Amino acid sequence: MAGLLWGRVYYKEHFAGILREEPGERMSFAYDQSYLATSQPAIAHTLSLREEPFLSQSGLHPFFDNLVAEGWLADAQSRFLGRRAATRFELLLAFGFDCAGAVSIVDPEPAEFSKTLTDMDDPKELAVLTSRASLSGVQPKLALVERNGKFYPAKINELSSHIAKFPSEGHSDLVANEYLTMQAFKALHPKDDIAQLHIDGIEGTEEEALIIKRFDRSSDGQRIHFEEFNQLLGRPSKAKYDGAHKDMADFLRETEGCIPTEIYRLYLRILTGILVGNTDMHLKNFAMFHTDSGLRLTPSYDQVAAALYNYKTMPLAIGGAHDLPIGSIKPGSLIKMGEEFKLSKAAIKMAVDELAVNIDAAKETVHASNAGSQALKDQLITFMEKRWNGTLKPLGALIGKRSSTKR
Repeated sequence: MAGLLWGRVYYKEHFAGILREEPGERMSFAYDQSYLATSQPAIAHTLSLREEPFLSQSGLHPFFDNLVAEGWLADAQSRFLGRRAATRFELLLAFGFDCAGAVSIVDPEPAEFSKTLTDMDDPKELAVLTSRASLSGVQPKLALVERNGKFYPAKINELSSHIAKFPSEGHSDLVANEYLTMQAFKALHPKDDIAQLHIDGIEGTEEEALIIKRFDRSSDGQRIHFEEFNQLLGRPSKAKYDGAHKDMADFLRETEGCIPTEIYRLYLRILTGILVGNTDMHLKNFAMFHTDSGLRLTPSYDQVAAALYNYKTMPLAIGGAHDLPIGSIKPGSLIKMGEEFKLSKAAIKMAVDELAVNIDAAKETVHASNAGSQALKDQLITFMEKRWNGTLKPLGALIGKRSSTKR
């Protein structure tokens, strides 16, 4: 029992409770009585305010599990702990000060970092060593702060305001790809909220990165409460590719405080993602703010034309079809998905009509950008043209025909 780990959980600056290991693989989280006595909200949709502990029979509760770093960052953090691989709870305790959203986890007895397995000549790894940030996603990334228009890696106990993404192994143009894809998405969706980003350098490193302003941080540096859909649905991080887009729509329709217009916004975002070749639209790439009026969609983020790298399969089911190649998506599948969302034929057609108005502007935005090679820009434009002519444009015609037939 003496070797079991535990950590203090905070909601913003308020001590909320204790997360601890239990014998076996179980974990428990219990709200502190002092937190329950205040008017602060539950730290997660799946962890409602109550005196009884929440038990997880196998590993971290889904809410906490989805806060743990992945990929390159998790590997680097494990090495800093002197391990080839650390447990997810060990990583969360060591690096949970700066997590996504409003919750942080603090180790009462912080582990000492080891340099034996660390590449001390790599400025990105050194930046991870000096911070306590936990960021999900497999792409190399760092937590940043902005000072006088320049960006610096966040230090220990310094809350970051931006995130830097770097190219991953085998995809040297990934930064330009995401930037161009997000710009195309914004042109297709001029009235929607999109994460703010640009390409820039970072002090202390030589390569440029995609700099993304954190939408979960206020202008005065405060944490903002939000959850990804994997957390909202109570699923562990590894299950982000399991399920269907319909699962999110069902959640919105069945959860108190959500509004119907969010279902339409979600549907339009998915259509737009298909149009720009985003085959990585999993459940951690959609999220919602906790607001006084209920849950509301966050800005769209992580839009990358992964289809350009030969990742051709959609990660979530569409219209009941799993593992659907993006080039094989038929108009009927998207109509069926709209029906799963309980959208009217008129709403489905309106979504396609919105894209039709802006498709030329999106292609021109990509063409005129200073980011990326001409070959990459041509690839993205060609892909959008194929998906528009092969899937979205026929969808508008088909849904229009069905609507007129029924009148």
